[in-house]
Amino acid sequence: MSTLSHRRDPVTEVIRPAAIVPEEAARTVLLELARRDVQNGGVWESEPTTWSRWDRPWSPSGDVGGAQLLGSLHVAYGTPTRYEITIYRITVTVAGIDAGWTVESLCDEALGYGGLTLGGCPRAVLQAPPRPFRH
Repeated sequence: MSTLSHRRDPVTEVIRPAAIVPEEAARTVLLELARRDVQNGGVWESEPTTWSRWDRPWSPSGDVGGAQLLGSLHVAYGTPTRYEITIYRITVTVAGIDAGWTVESLCDEALGYGGLTLGGCPRAVLQAPPRPFRH
């Protein structure tokens, strides 16, 4: 058997319709992710477009060291309204899969800080596509 037959890939799932984190929960989630930052002894790294879950904190110098990325939530701030956050894609790395993480469990940990789960999160309203233009 070749090594390639055992190769696994990360799992990426597009959330459709996208999950919407309401204003109050969004504030709480962002506060808790910041409190649990990898550079402060936590396991989350939150950026304006991505929330990443690591297996352990980074070194005190801010170096990733031996920490492994377990997965990421891809987010958009200020949409659909100014104070809401949209979660539109989730990636669980091979290290995350090996550690038992799923798309749902990764989301549920982050959203849990705001009292939400992926399954119970409000969803974006999908608009019907526009009718084709005809002469």
